[in-house]
Amino acid sequence: MNFTQFNVPYAIEDRYKKKVAYFSMEFATHQPLKIYSGGLGFLAGSHLRSAFELRQNLIGVGILWKYGYYDQERHQDQTLDTAWNEKQYSFLEDTGIKFQITIHEHPVWVKVLYLNPETFKTAPLFLLSTDLPENDYVSQTITHRLYDANVATKVAQFILLGVGGAKLIDMLNYNPELYHLNEAHGLSAAFYLYKKYGNNLAEVKKRLVFTTHTPEEAGNEKHDIYLCHKMSYFCGLTNHSLAALRFAKLANGVSQLHGDVSRAMWEKYAGICPIISITNAQNWRYWADKQLYRFMEAGDDYGIDDRKKYLKKRAFEIVADQTGKIFNPEVFTIVWARRFAGYKRAGLITTDEKRFEKLLASTTYPVQIIWAGKPYPMDHPAISEFNQLVHLSKSYKNVAVLTGYELALSKRLKQASDCWLNNPRVPREASGTSGMTAAMNGAINFSTDDGWIPEFINHGHNGFVVPKADYANMATHEQDEYDLKKLYEILEDEILPLYYSNYGTWRQIMKNGMQDVRFQFDSNRMAHEYYDLLYK
Repeated sequence: MNFTQFNVPYAIEDRYKKKVAYFSMEFATHQPLKIYSGGLGFLAGSHLRSAFELRQNLIGVGILWKYGYYDQERHQDQTLDTAWNEKQYSFLEDTGIKFQITIHEHPVWVKVLYLNPETFKTAPLFLLSTDLPENDYVSQTITHRLYDANVATKVAQFILLGVGGAKLIDMLNYNPELYHLNEAHGLSAAFYLYKKYGNNLAEVKKRLVFTTHTPEEAGNEKHDIYLCHKMSYFCGLTNHSLAALRFAKLANGVSQLHGDVSRAMWEKYAGICPIISITNAQNWRYWADKQLYRFMEAGDDYGIDDRKKYLKKRAFEIVADQTGKIFNPEVFTIVWARRFAGYKRAGLITTDEKRFEKLLASTTYPVQIIWAGKPYPMDHPAISEFNQLVHLSKSYKNVAVLTGYELALSKRLKQASDCWLNNPRVPREASGTSGMTAAMNGAINFSTDDGWIPEFINHGHNGFVVPKADYANMATHEQDEYDLKKLYEILEDEILPLYYSNYGTWRQIMKNGMQDVRFQFDSNRMAHEYYDLLYK
């Protein structure tokens, strides 16, 4: 492999021949490569897979995290424990490339590893590491933990991704026409380019596009300007997303609704670029259960039912292994599994204790519930919510909380799920793609009307949705009470009677969801739209 004149090592489809370098803090390409935390990584991984399938002229630039995000383990009492275990990857190739960048007025050595497209069927991916003997210990730790809790380390990670990534691209002589920042973490690339093109902002704007992923405060990084200067970030602006919107020629939100929210959120600032919408999607070829789709295409309802029961049974072996509880594949199974964050309200359904108790005790409409997901290791309220659910689950044979929510478990839980429960506070979920891959595995979405859901769910046809209220004029607790009441009404009056008394209609809703999600939310559509709308 020639890394001095690098070209994508497969034939390029003509309409995708524009060269693009895609920067992301995390990539979830496949279970063995643990360099991701949640939705941002799942999205970037699906993007690289679709770029490979469509033969696009795109390369990924990321960071090789020595200890990953963290390994989710348990304390003696089953509560969450975060473990930092070193990862080994014999399938990554050493490119032999080493160079220095300045971080904190100090030279730091960077080495580069390469994920060959054939390994996991992705576009080429270059991963940066500072874990070298030439570096002092503090510099080595820059690439130890994804989203390190130490602010100075985190800023160093952003400099590495942006400046280090842009410098690598020069060393590869790849000469991309566009630099695509997936979220603002790699923004320092803009300052590198600004310097490279003789402080000419127009030259940078020509080459930079940006995807904003969240309306959440925590997702729009702000850092002390003095710290940024001191650490050689050359900011000039304290909010990364705002700076990215001023440096880029075009940006996109990750659902129609999020595009609206982003435009409203940033419109009061001068000089920002237009923000369009390209709705997130997930890679069908990687995520979908092909057997379910084959039975559906053959019109074999018996085959669909048999396959879904088998998928549930197989996933329930993981439940039994982790919790000692034997779940029944004949029983209606609700799954809530994604990153634990306050606004996603993991435990919402448990907050009406009487109704929750009644739901779990029903013999007419028996129910099983599984929770899983990784909180950010320093997000103590989210960890506390996870642990409360663990303690709650000890009182029930039909409630389980699983650890190790990564790509492999995510897929199994989607296969285990009859009902994929998603109840973020509207409008705080930018996209929320977990329900897409759930539908690809025969799970029916039941959600509040946020993120990608307004573009997908037709209530009672391909899923179920809580009707929007006038949330803008509600206090948080009123919004939570309204959503909770509606969740129970729809679950008790529509969903459970359908599943147990009219399974034929339930199956049809499942099939409609499988069909609609493949049609609209396969990441090949998204990767095509990036070329068509953002890279033009």
